[in-house]
Amino acid sequence: METDTQKKPLNFKLLAWVLVIGGLAPMLDTTIVNVAIPTLGHDLHTTVALSQWTITGYLLAMGIIIPISGWLKERLGGKKLWLLALAFFLVGSVLAGASWNIDSMIVFRVIQGIGAGIITPLVVTLLLEAAHGQPLGKLMATVGLPIAIVPIFGPVVAGLILNNFDWRWIFYVNVPIVIVGFMLAWWKLPKYEASPNKRIFDWLGFLQLAPAISLILYSLSQATGKDGFSSQDVWLPLIVGVVLTACFVAYSLRKKDPLISLHAFRARSYSMSAIILFLSGLSVYGPLLLISLFYQEVQHQTVLVTGLLLAPQGIGSLISRVAAGKLTDKIGSKPIILAGLALATLGTLPFAFATANTNEWFLAAALFVRGLGLTPITIAVMVGAFQGLPKEETANASSTVRIIQQVGGSFGTAVLVLILTQAALTHSLPSEAFNLAFWWSIGFVLLALVPALLLPKFVKK
Repeated sequence: METDTQKKPLNFKLLAWVLVIGGLAPMLDTTIVNVAIPTLGHDLHTTVALSQWTITGYLLAMGIIIPISGWLKERLGGKKLWLLALAFFLVGSVLAGASWNIDSMIVFRVIQGIGAGIITPLVVTLLLEAAHGQPLGKLMATVGLPIAIVPIFGPVVAGLILNNFDWRWIFYVNVPIVIVGFMLAWWKLPKYEASPNKRIFDWLGFLQLAPAISLILYSLSQATGKDGFSSQDVWLPLIVGVVLTACFVAYSLRKKDPLISLHAFRARSYSMSAIILFLSGLSVYGPLLLISLFYQEVQHQTVLVTGLLLAPQGIGSLISRVAAGKLTDKIGSKPIILAGLALATLGTLPFAFATANTNEWFLAAALFVRGLGLTPITIAVMVGAFQGLPKEETANASSTVRIIQQVGGSFGTAVLVLILTQAALTHSLPSEAFNLAFWWSIGFVLLALVPALLLPKFVKK
């Protein structure tokens, strides 16, 4: 069936802006909530270990919904699914703002995450369909521009809201953005027809994978108590989660059209990139929450000052984005990833020694360096994952790599909060507990260096 995108040429820049504006709210939401965790914990009378589930649950929902989003796009078409996802995110934002306790907020954040989990990959998918052979590095840099800009003003917006208004407005601020994005998409987004060859969704695989990931993350959250991993609430869901994961792998290898095709992992570029993406959740993106908590709980900064102190990281990300895409297309992913990991480590290292009296300007400079390394890692890994991969496996591999990215982020948050909470039980000074957690994040970077070094050499076409 001929689609509107085939009947007439698309204005690629206009399409990009319509999609980016619609996808802005989920990007902004993550940075705002990171800064707001201490406030949410205080106002809702709960611990950091439990309040961090407002982030973990959100990221987990994003990861789990991604394989369904591809199937829904085939059934509904791109435009209908885009509008539905925006509506879902809008409802989740309103409900999260109306939360009456931490449990209700976590549930409503999962609803938000479902909408965001459809929006985020759909931006790339719809632009790829309209790109017509543009270089991948340049395309990823263009699409990801808001991801670099939002971390600059997102924490500042969070500080302004929490300093002057009720915490509920960190969710209500999404409402006007989503409404504008919805109206623009309704008006300007071309109609993407549903696929005439609708595949059957792998519900059996989904019913193995979703609870497997959820149970493993739940077990980690329960390990924050004094009993640690010896508690039945920890090891029982952990064992069940691991068993379900093993069942899912065995099932997927035998099934003809599985939820996630594992055959793409035969390509070394793809398998190593997937491992880097997962470990980056522990080594690169997990510390984002730790840094925000450090400023507020150790240095006793206000949320507004915290937002301003986090801005240099976003500025560094924006600056490196200008060159990262072009360099990846020119020299390949491997050197870019290695350089990014090195810069991210260098920028994190000062926090492993920081105390309540460490100079804020010094830490701000470290965050700027850290930001310089974050963006190249994301762009280069995404590009490198598909080098040498057969064309027929690209669509499924794209979905899989995004699941790994989101799940890695949720694991990163859960694991580092677990380390921080356990360290607080054995260290007298809060700064010492944070130092240990940052050292662990640096250790995870060293693990990520192994698959980065194993990436194949770049062959220029």
